[in-house]
Amino acid sequence: MSVKILVPEMGESVVDARVRRWVKKQGDAVTVGEPIVELETDKVDVEVSASKSGVLASIAHAEGADVKIGDVLGTIEGGAAVQGSRGPGVQESKGSETVPATPSARREAREKDVPLAAVKADGPRVTREDVRKSAPKAPTTTAGKPRTDIRERMSKRRATIAKRLVEVQATAAMLTTFNEVDMSAVMALRERQKQSFKDKHGVGLGFSSFFVKATVAALRDFPRLNAEIDGHDMVLKPYFDIGIAVGAAEGLVVPVLKDADQLSFAGIEQCIRDFAVKAKENTLTLDDLRGGTFTITNGGVFGSLMSTPILNPPQVGILGLHAIKERPVGVNGQVVLRPMMYTALTYDHRIVDGSEAVRFLVRVKELIEDPGVLLIEA
Repeated sequence: MSVKILVPEMGESVVDARVRRWVKKQGDAVTVGEPIVELETDKVDVEVSASKSGVLASIAHAEGADVKIGDVLGTIEGGAAVQGSRGPGVQESKGSETVPATPSARREAREKDVPLAAVKADGPRVTREDVRKSAPKAPTTTAGKPRTDIRERMSKRRATIAKRLVEVQATAAMLTTFNEVDMSAVMALRERQKQSFKDKHGVGLGFSSFFVKATVAALRDFPRLNAEIDGHDMVLKPYFDIGIAVGAAEGLVVPVLKDADQLSFAGIEQCIRDFAVKAKENTLTLDDLRGGTFTITNGGVFGSLMSTPILNPPQVGILGLHAIKERPVGVNGQVVLRPMMYTALTYDHRIVDGSEAVRFLVRVKELIEDPGVLLIEA
């Protein structure tokens, strides 16, 4: 008796996927719970496992094919493996299969024809970036220029990001307001406490936790920035699920700090560190990415001095952080150098008034510049 391998339900916001890699080839023996095929969605990669033991009898969709929830990927038959049978799956050497690697790293290795066993990993598993560093360079002319254009199909995530960025600009009335923050007090506090903080909690004390705490406090004062639009209604959220934008090989992802107001500084820093590791290894789950009432993005880690962040729909506010630079500022009648950061708040003017947005950003500034108040409110 054959059993169909179906594209599983992966959350209400995921309706389709792409076949990234067949772990098993047609004719291979499989056991219950063993991964058979990897699917790529606009959010995360998903492994589909065997629901019964037997033989992978057929493969209905080759690697790279787009599929929808409920589609039949293939079938499993009971019995011994069919000798010599090969479907559209891609073969890999045993050496590559035994190397600990992320799904995106395996795909990159196949596309670049790089043996995974020859890739030096910076961490416990080979990542896509590790493979790229080891890949041979594209052929060039004597002038050092590439001979041909390189055409690369966009991943599901990248294609979805592109689609949503265009959609949000067409549907939201986006405006951005700017301010600057004197980081002196936070930097001094961090310098005094960073070693004892790390000794006690096992994680470094960064700037992110201060801005998360300041954002939550400001959202309490200006609740329409913690809302969304549903038809003709404003839906105000009584909880604070803060999205933290993280760069990943396949494109920007926004894992969510659930109930951020209930987290300690150490809890926030631990979650953000875990998100960064998962993003690098492509192991973020749908639950990591689900929800979110407001987003923080930090272009400063890449050196950005100022930018206008774009909304993460259906949210109506996003806070952009930037690089800290010493600049001359006036303090008590004197011009002094201070470590300053430009901040930007992009908001949906359909439900957030300009005065609310400006005062929200001023509130964040006040709390960062006087972290004692921030600690008391937290």
